[in-house]
Amino acid sequence: MHSVLRSAARLASTVRQNNGLYQIAMLSTAAEGQFKTLNVTVPDPFVYHVELNRPKKMNAMDNTMWTEIGECFKGLGDNPDCRAIVLSGAGKIFCSGIDLFDAAQINSQLAEHDDIARKCKVMLSKIKHYQDSLSSLEKCPKPVISAIHSACIGGAVDLITVADIRLCTSDAWFQVKEVDIGMAADVGTLQRLPRVIGSESLARELAFTARKMMATEAKECGLVSRVFDDKESMLQGALEMAKEIASKSPLAVQGSKISMVYSKDHTIQEGLDHIRLWNMTMLQSEDFMNAAMAQATKSPPPTFSKL
Repeated sequence: MHSVLRSAARLASTVRQNNGLYQIAMLSTAAEGQFKTLNVTVPDPFVYHVELNRPKKMNAMDNTMWTEIGECFKGLGDNPDCRAIVLSGAGKIFCSGIDLFDAAQINSQLAEHDDIARKCKVMLSKIKHYQDSLSSLEKCPKPVISAIHSACIGGAVDLITVADIRLCTSDAWFQVKEVDIGMAADVGTLQRLPRVIGSESLARELAFTARKMMATEAKECGLVSRVFDDKESMLQGALEMAKEIASKSPLAVQGSKISMVYSKDHTIQEGLDHIRLWNMTMLQSEDFMNAAMAQATKSPPPTFSKL
C-alpha cells in the first residue's frame, strides 16, 4: 500500500489550487480504488488528509476500514512526500465506532471450530489485527492531527487517543461505549486514555459508565487541545497546523515524535539516552545547520529537502 501512495504522489505532478486549497490533479485509477473506506488527498504540499469515508454508515469501522487504516498510515510513514497528516470523518459524524453488523461475522468464523482453543485463536488474531491497525498511527513518524466533529464513539476513541494532536468542534462528544455492549475496550482506549488526560479516575469513570463527555469537558481534561465553532473552521485550523508542521525540518519533527513515543514507555533517563544517541547524528545534518543559521541571521526559514 505504501508503494501505491508513493505512486499517487508521483502522479500528482500537476497540482492546482481550488477554493484556496491545493488538491491532487492526477491520481491513477489503481490508487483511487485501493481504499474503499478512506479518502486520501493532498491539500497542501507535504500535507496529507485522511478522511474516514463511510458516511452512510456513520463511518462505522468494519474489517475493511480496520485493515485500510493500518495500510494507509504505514504507507504515509514511508512516504517522503508526507510530513504531516490530518485525520477527519466524512458526513454527519466523525465515527460511530465498530461496525457491529460486520463484527457479527466473526461468529461464523468461530462456528467453524468446536474446540475452545481454536475459537480463542481466531479471536486473538482478530483483536491483534485491530490493535496493530491503530498502533500504525503511533508508529508512523509523521505527526497525526485528528479533527473530530459530532460523535466519537467506542473504537473511534481508540483511534483518536493514538493520534498526536486532537481538535474538535463545539458540538463534539466522546463516549467509551464498550461496556454497553458487554465488553471491555480492547484496542487501546484503556491503555492510552488515562495517559492522554492524566487522570486515572476520570478515565475509569468514562470506561465504567459509558457516559458521554462533551467538548467543553474534553478540552478541560486535555483530551483535545482546541475547540472550534464548526467543522469547516476546525478543518481549516487542522490543515493550517499541518501546513506549519510540514514547513519545519522533517528530521526535527519526526525525531521529536519518535523520541516522545519512546519516552512514554521508558524512564526519563532512558528517554534522555535515546535522544542523545539520536542527536549525535542528527545535529550534524544540513537541516540543523541551515535552520540555525537562518535563526541567527534573522533570515527567512530554509526550504528543507525530502527525508
